Amino acid sequence: MKTGALQNAILNSPNFSIIATDELGIIQLFNTGAERMLGYRAAEVVNQRTPSDLHDQSEVEARAQALSAELGTTILPGFEALAYKASRGIEDIYELTYICKDQSRFPAIVSITALRDDSQELIGYLLIGTDNSARKRVESQLKQAMAAAEAANQAKSDFLSGMSHELRTPLSAILGFAQLIETGTPEPTPGQRRGVDQILRAGWYLLELINEILDLAMVESGKMSLSMEPISLAEVMLECQAMIEAQAQKRGISVTFANLDADCFVIADRTRVKQILINLLSNAVKYNREQGFVVVSWSPGHEGRVRISIRDSGPGLSTEQQTQLFQPFNRLGRESHVEEGTGIGLVMTKRLVELMGGRIGVDSAENAGSTFWVELDVSEGVQRSVVPAGGPPLVRPTGEARINTLLYVEDNPANLMLVEDLIERRPDIYLLTARDATRGIELARGAHPDVILMDINLPGISGIKALRMLIDDPLTTHIPVIALSASAMPNDIRHGLAAGFFRYLTKPIKVTEFMETLDLALQHAKMLSHRADGPAR
Repeated sequence: MKTGALQNAILNSPNFSIIATDELGIIQLFNTGAERMLGYRAAEVVNQRTPSDLHDQSEVEARAQALSAELGTTILPGFEALAYKASRGIEDIYELTYICKDQSRFPAIVSITALRDDSQELIGYLLIGTDNSARKRVESQLKQAMAAAEAANQAKSDFLSGMSHELRTPLSAILGFAQLIETGTPEPTPGQRRGVDQILRAGWYLLELINEILDLAMVESGKMSLSMEPISLAEVMLECQAMIEAQAQKRGISVTFANLDADCFVIADRTRVKQILINLLSNAVKYNREQGFVVVSWSPGHEGRVRISIRDSGPGLSTEQQTQLFQPFNRLGRESHVEEGTGIGLVMTKRLVELMGGRIGVDSAENAGSTFWVELDVSEGVQRSVVPAGGPPLVRPTGEARINTLLYVEDNPANLMLVEDLIERRPDIYLLTARDATRGIELARGAHPDVILMDINLPGISGIKALRMLIDDPLTTHIPVIALSASAMPNDIRHGLAAGFFRYLTKPIKVTEFMETLDLALQHAKMLSHRADGPAR
């Protein structure tokens, strides 16, 4: 192709505008593409206009102000703002709106270059522009889609939180009163105990199912937040050993934790690592043979990782079963098995491991047991904590003549009745109750209870707002307030603790946990009282 023909093809292309100016910015060339895009004939602009005349003037002024601030000099709006960088040999591409002859508009991307002669004398500028409307439409559609997705995620999160609360509220009464009957006086008859055992077993299983479904939904919607920090594997394994011990003994399974005399630190979320290990350990115990074994160990992995292995003596998995292992609600044909399960635990475990940047897998063969393994990133240079992971030991008040006062603010009659029945077993505690936060605050100011138990979703003033009012009042600011709520999503708990609750308990009530937390709060209140009554220093 001849050079002249190539130049003509470029200049006459209808797909992009080519505008050339003299050194003052007056248009000297206006190609076919510029005519098509802007609606002017070349004769209407050549020697009559500058490119800035074809742009949105407010945008040209904004560009002049931005360049003045960036370069620390004064740049006048108009063609100078468009050509300033190019005149100094700086490659410049900008986005501005072109205004057509019929006053219609379209976004454009324009590249501007200084033109110089053989002696490097400035003789003009070349502006090459393309219509940016299609990209802007895509960007707008993408923003709208992202906004819609965010709104859908928020709606999903709100729905999950609400569903969690609504399911936990009746379940709290079922499990709470069943625990009261189980440990009540006189003891239940054998027939009653069998019935209560079934209620508790089904209730706790239902709670586990609710928690797993909500956890999985949060991970899938991207709402699960993690607290990544160096954690001690030895400490976490000791905690898991204590938690799995009773389940293993009940089934005659021996569980051995190797390497506990050594230690290794990994970068992970402590709570979620425990959740992962407990789920794998629970499966290893449940799907084992009679008098079988489970061995937990860790060893250095590849690329700065550590591999945690959980080996069992169970029936093992076929190749086909292994391919279906991490599918939701797939129990690998064990739906009719005596062991209860949801088919969610392993899916959730895999999601959590991957969220923490780790890997999970299994080595197994039929009739040869299984080894589930998890790899996490190692953290270097961290010393073992001298404080036990479980915190300070709980101390129950004993032999105290003083009667402690507990104020419970709750609008649900069943929950009120449950706590009243629980406190009847505590002769050292006198219970006051209030059906709403307004009455609860009045009682707190008048009766000066030692501890306050507060629901979150109260009529009128919420538990969070009531807590702030109690903290702001000098008469009640020292009283430890325990949240007891069916709002049990992780974000609910974080929000409650950040607001200032002494502890955050979720419904259904676990009687032992409830009593231990109450004792800890009473101990804290007593310590504050001694400090206040002590001699000035």
